[in-house]
Amino acid sequence: MVAAVETKLSVNLNKVALLRNQRDVGYPSVLAAARLVVGAGAHGITVHPRPDERHIRRADVTELAALFAAEFPPGVELNIEGYPTPEFVALIREVRPDQVTLVPDAPDQRTSDHGWDLKEPGRLRPLIRELKAPGARVSLFMDPDPGTIAGAATVGADRIELYTGPYAEAFAAGEAAILLRRYVQAAEAASEAGLGVNAGHDLNLDNLPAFCHVVPQLAEVSIGHAITADALRIGFPAAVEAYLRALRRVGLPGE
Repeated sequence: MVAAVETKLSVNLNKVALLRNQRDVGYPSVLAAARLVVGAGAHGITVHPRPDERHIRRADVTELAALFAAEFPPGVELNIEGYPTPEFVALIREVRPDQVTLVPDAPDQRTSDHGWDLKEPGRLRPLIRELKAPGARVSLFMDPDPGTIAGAATVGADRIELYTGPYAEAFAAGEAAILLRRYVQAAEAASEAGLGVNAGHDLNLDNLPAFCHVVPQLAEVSIGHAITADALRIGFPAAVEAYLRALRRVGLPGE
């Protein structure tokens, strides 16, 4: 039996930035939201700056890095997601985050919806080496395909982030059991390859406990849309506390 690890919560603030960008008034503040969620116990902040800056802007990233350096205690991590364009790599070199999560998104893609296929490993290997040089841990966004997971280790990644969108859809339809086996196999393949396991996309208070229960290797979850929606009802501190409780649940819902 695989020993369970403590699963950490990284809160994605893209939706806070998206709301702010609807009006030219400067609020809600990404920095203020970061202070709230870290103060409530979140283990980190995730942002995914896109070339069109439709939500997180480059300035947000540099300001967050300064906030981390000035205010947050050691161990609270900044995770920056994105496609490895030259501009993205330059931003990583500038702000030196704790973790970089690479996603295979097109510039105009609405949201991440698939993982790397790693058919051209030679392309990613030097990029990952460059991103790790400033001290960042590198994670690759991956589909739950056990046969492809080990490829992340061969290109130099430290972790994978399992794309959980399909799981969330199956859970909502009451059909998650079979698909969950694929995630278990993918996480096991990652562990065998020496990779840490993260997960993200459409995880929420309903489907998170069951996922954590079957994937004990889970080091970190990145949650943005659902936790922001919950924060609209109960506030960010209470929402963070609710997700931390969900992560600590070792049984299935109802147990």
